[in-house]
Amino acid sequence: MSDQAERATELFQKGYNCAQSVIGAYAAQLGVPEDIALRMAAGFGGGLGRCGEACGALTGGVMVVGLRCGSAEADPVAKLRAYEAARVFIEAFWARSGAITCRDLLGVDISDQEAYQHAREEGRFKSICPGLVRSAAELLSSPST
Repeated sequence: MSDQAERATELFQKGYNCAQSVIGAYAAQLGVPEDIALRMAAGFGGGLGRCGEACGALTGGVMVVGLRCGSAEADPVAKLRAYEAARVFIEAFWARSGAITCRDLLGVDISDQEAYQHAREEGRFKSICPGLVRSAAELLSSPST
């Protein structure tokens, strides 16, 4: 397991959401203060604000990709490079986990409060999410992403 995968898992176990855990693990390496990265990703957990959409580990990973190869300039070539890198990461995450939405990965629509509570009671966030966080961080450490 990479140092970042270990750190991402540690952050998740401390109570940070999936997106915060992934970007937080890479923040120092990318020159971003960890507190800024954690605050920036705060609303991405639970599939974008607990809407059950794009997995937080995935969106945290896409933020890492953007910091790695995005541009602060309105450069169409850099934009395409960032899109391609994000696509490669997303496809690798999808291939490894079988889905990219929080609701599909958890098998429940957590945007519904009752379903969310049921998922908590069943321990889905503790049994499923740490593996997704670790997986996203591992993929970001591989040479192909």
